[in-house]
Amino acid sequence: MSRNALIVFAREPVPGQVKTRLAASVGDIAAADKYASMLENVLSNCRKLTGVETTVFWDCNEASLPLLERRYECRSKLQGVGKLGQRMQAAFAEIFGSGCDHCCIIGSDSPDLPVSYILEAFDRLTSPQTDAVFGPTHDGGYYLLGLSRLWPQLFENIDWSTPQTLLQSLDAAGKAGIRAALLPKWYDIDTLDDLEEYRARTGAKSGMLRVSEEL
Repeated sequence: MSRNALIVFAREPVPGQVKTRLAASVGDIAAADKYASMLENVLSNCRKLTGVETTVFWDCNEASLPLLERRYECRSKLQGVGKLGQRMQAAFAEIFGSGCDHCCIIGSDSPDLPVSYILEAFDRLTSPQTDAVFGPTHDGGYYLLGLSRLWPQLFENIDWSTPQTLLQSLDAAGKAGIRAALLPKWYDIDTLDDLEEYRARTGAKSGMLRVSEEL
């Protein structure tokens, strides 16, 4: 039976250090509160996954790691150093090094990401015709990357957090002969407009984030 692992990239919700674009509209404290709520929603959905080992890789001070692990009741590790691509690659390397067969990574910006999309990613990775799975976002990035093994080419020479991120990643996959599949598009929350769209999409009230009920 395949061993599946999920990486969640997260930050300690410190005002002024998370959701800076959202903070420009709502303030640092409110943005940090919203981020903490998003993270709780993401982790709540991750707990619905069966047969998947979830590990949160934190961008935080080492001293904060035990506190965050207790607060969010999750298996926790520190992110590595370097740019986003380097840190993602290091996380995949660590998890694959532990013996898992398929690994996906998500962020903490998509609080209503359907659990079925994560399960679909793992299902696609069982196909011998699929090496990598991307979950596109509407802003040109991706909310999920799933791999059947580590492909360093997917983490090099990518303009992260830009409208070109997904296209560059798919181009890198094509040049390396990596057979990539796409999941349905979904949303992340970076700005006040994104937050308002989330509220309209989910029926969440102002000032609240709602946990997805989808299994």
